[in-house]
Amino acid sequence: MKLTRRTILGATATFPFISTARAAGGEVIIATTGGLMTNSLQAHFYKRFESQTGIKVRAIAIELPDQWARAIAGARSGNVPFDVVTATPPDLIQHASLLQPLDCAAMPGIVANALPGSCMPTGIIRTVGGMALTWSKKAFPAGGPQSWADFFDVAKFPGPRSLPDTGDRDWWVPLAALMADGVPRDKLFPMDLDRAYRKLDTIKKHVAAWWKSGDNSMQILRGGDAVMSMLYSSRAVPLAKSGEFDFTWNGAIRDTGNWAVLKGGPNTANAIKFLDFFVQDPSEHLPFSNEVSFDSNNKEAAAKVPAEERRFRPSYPENYDKLIIADYAWIAADRAKLRERWISWLTK
Repeated sequence: MKLTRRTILGATATFPFISTARAAGGEVIIATTGGLMTNSLQAHFYKRFESQTGIKVRAIAIELPDQWARAIAGARSGNVPFDVVTATPPDLIQHASLLQPLDCAAMPGIVANALPGSCMPTGIIRTVGGMALTWSKKAFPAGGPQSWADFFDVAKFPGPRSLPDTGDRDWWVPLAALMADGVPRDKLFPMDLDRAYRKLDTIKKHVAAWWKSGDNSMQILRGGDAVMSMLYSSRAVPLAKSGEFDFTWNGAIRDTGNWAVLKGGPNTANAIKFLDFFVQDPSEHLPFSNEVSFDSNNKEAAAKVPAEERRFRPSYPENYDKLIIADYAWIAADRAKLRERWISWLTK
């Protein structure tokens, strides 16, 4: 399955929509990464959802690999641990059998408020960002790296590097290596993993830290353990606003966080309600988007971003044109191979 505009707009499903009017109660269990994201969701969405529906939100802070490991184990045992999960685009394809179909056209909040094409057969877009090259301005006062080729150029840009070992690192990092090795953006997929790992071999000894979370990635740069890193744009933006760091959208790998509902979860009906609720109220999406430095899924909020903030938003046309959009179907089909290759290389 390939996520295209046609499949998105033509999404159909079997689960009936349930109104977001105040309900009798119950709860919904939502798994997402912790820290700033969880705190901002709590402030702008979870509390209001509880107040308006009577449904208690139980937030579980968990990194994506562990989230999916538990979801898969839960589906096998018949004890599904969460209702709403965070999913990357490849996750929506690879784990489609675990996910509750959505009837986007029957969800009034989605129809009235969501960005066009943002509701898919098994999930909705939550936030959009990018995996961006970020650097210390103190380390490079004359100008920092502007491409992944520069990231790999330790002669021109000396100093220790940092890279992720969480999330979709098994294709993010090899993809950056291919760009650094001169592969044109329209030839990146299918990925030549042998070529990617030959290039990664040239930088491995210069990687001083492999970050495990968004907070960890920022701590590494702030502490001076690395002079440049691949970061979530949601972490690169606040660092850039501090004046001590900068980043580029050039070659940034589009990073879309989606909401999805696990099939057979403990509170499926409440989970559907939450997704329909989430896209509403631009007065909450705009400050949420500012706080987490992601674009958010509300069509009115997207148009209200101040001009001075547009440099920090991936969906602003000048920035969006620089993003790398992956072949998610290829990644989903080769996920096991990608992860095995990554673990083998990292641990050898």
